[in-house]
Amino acid sequence: MFRALSDFISDISGGRREASAFEDNDYRLASAVLLVHVMAIDGAVTDEEREVLKTILSSRFDLTESDTDALVELAITRDAEAVDLYAFTSILNRALDEEGRLRVVEMMFEVAYADGNLTEFEDNLVWRAAELLNIGSRDRVRIRRDVRREAEGDGGHES
Repeated sequence: MFRALSDFISDISGGRREASAFEDNDYRLASAVLLVHVMAIDGAVTDEEREVLKTILSSRFDLTESDTDALVELAITRDAEAVDLYAFTSILNRALDEEGRLRVVEMMFEVAYADGNLTEFEDNLVWRAAELLNIGSRDRVRIRRDVRREAEGDGGHES
């Protein structure tokens, strides 16, 4: 409890913690594990997916390059040890409001579309995670459509 409060204060005050500060109940780690799982589920991890993953984590969580690298390495380890998605989605449900959980689903689709293609494995994984995050089908489909448009270079702008 104290560590979570300390992390929160550090986040809002702009303070930095060392990368080892990513504890098992850290919503950033839980999010990163889901993103790593999306990246690896189709059996082919591309350089584009790796770069998108790092860019998303760095920008969304305001991390330095070394913190981002440490978070990715820890997420890869946690993903390899994981039996299901529930351990990670339950952390996110406790830590994030609906807008935050919607952003996690969006990040998952961004990683999935990084190589220009959404496989049925990636789509199914995001669907299962969205359900566990209490994100409805309508919102998930809208996010998928918006991310696909962005990935195709349309940016969601009407012609």
